[in-house]
This record gives sequence, structure tokens and C-alpha cells, in this order.
Amino acid sequence: MEYLYCFLIGGIICVIGQILLDTTKLTAPRILVIFVVSGAVLQGLNLYQPLVDLAGNGATVPLPGFGYALAKGAMEGAKDGFLAALTGAVKDTAAGVTVAIVFGYIIAVIFNPKSIR
Repeated sequence: MEYLYCFLIGGIICVIGQILLDTTKLTAPRILVIFVVSGAVLQGLNLYQPLVDLAGNGATVPLPGFGYALAKGAMEGAKDGFLAALTGAVKDTAAGVTVAIVFGYIIAVIFNPKSIR
């Protein structure tokens, strides 16, 4: 049942993004920012954690999950003071950002990407 919830919730998030791309004049970067901010705001209101508990990676892997991780780290760090609130978000998301950069670099070296134009 966990896999079903993961697939459904992750799929719904992606469908929302596709609908926004197809029906509005919003560009992809703006939609990405909207997703990250919405994940952070929903976590700040304690509305995203139940979704993560239900869907697991289906809720944490898409972009709202990045906003969720930023807000969660900041909220946990705030318990230890102001500076910890600022660094808590970085600590909680550092591994994911590092992996994305490293694998992006490796793929760019192996496949020699070229611009379409």
C-alpha cells in the first residue's frame, strides 16, 4: 500500500505541474519556485508532514519536498537559536544538493552536452 500512495501522491504533484505548464503562461522556472515555496509554506503550517507520513518519497522527492526539507530544517534548528535556524535548512538539504551537482557534472563529462541552437 505504501508504494501505491507514493506513486499516487508523487503523480498528483507532477500532474499539477503539467497542468500549470499547459494552461497558464507561467514558465517552468516559475512553477519550480512556486512548488518549492508551497512545500515550505505547507510545512510551516504543519500540513506537509502528514503527506510525507502517508506518501514517503512520493512527497519528498518532487520539488515541494525540497521546500519541506528547508522549512523542516529551519524549524528544528530554531529550537537551538537564531543561527541554528539559518543553518538547519542547509544541513537538511546538503546531501541532496551535493548528489545533484556531482551526478550532473559526471553526466556532463561523459556525454558532452550541446546546446540545441
